[in-house]
Amino acid sequence: MSEEAGVRFLHFGSEWVQGAMRVARPYSLELEYTREMMACLLLHADGDWPRRVLQVGLGAASLTKFWYRYRPRTQQTIVELNPAVVAMASQAFKLPLNDERIDIRIADGVAWMREERKDRFDCIMIDGYDHNARFGAMGTEEFYRDCRARLTRQGMLVLNLFGRTHGYKRQIENLRAAFDDRVLALSPIDEDNHGGNAIVFAAVGERLALDLPSLRAEAARLHQETGIKLAGTLVRLDQAVAAISHAQPRKRAGAPTL
Repeated sequence: MSEEAGVRFLHFGSEWVQGAMRVARPYSLELEYTREMMACLLLHADGDWPRRVLQVGLGAASLTKFWYRYRPRTQQTIVELNPAVVAMASQAFKLPLNDERIDIRIADGVAWMREERKDRFDCIMIDGYDHNARFGAMGTEEFYRDCRARLTRQGMLVLNLFGRTHGYKRQIENLRAAFDDRVLALSPIDEDNHGGNAIVFAAVGERLALDLPSLRAEAARLHQETGIKLAGTLVRLDQAVAAISHAQPRKRAGAPTL
């Protein structure tokens, strides 16, 4: 753990930041990539969605605390490999423990996703890296297919990938194969060196209209509700939607879809 200018950072024995919390605002999303992952709420503009969330990789519990504070009816399951991460999140990052809305499993995310086939989730969030920022087996087509099998009929997979490096292109190809090309990949947050976090969404079930005015209106509403600022995300969404629009058949009327 390190701390600077009122922000507490989590590290896994290297310089890579694995999570952060502004001490004065522990339920806010300090890192931009965590805010961008919550853009799934723009794509699923339903106050009751998601009812069940699965998160692979706990980190500093930023995503967990957001759901806990702003979606009080959401049930969360967190799969974390290292029990020391859970202890640190509780002791230093204000993770609520012993709450019936948060179920923490100490397990390997890949094996758990493959073996525990009973539960289904509306939203699966993958934010799991090792101390060298490697995604490992969580970047394979097999793993993405296991994720798809765990989604409900209105399900969405949300991934934090590491820019254009660390096997990014292959991961996107695997994701498109597993989700029948229903993938919305945003450009990296750090455009200067293409090494920043890149957030990707994959959907199942009824197709989602990617209507930009509606997305902007939902972003404004979400800002009022939670304080999240998604100006940069809306720019990247606009770019990603334009790419989908060019790729989808011209005969499809209306806004492009995911």
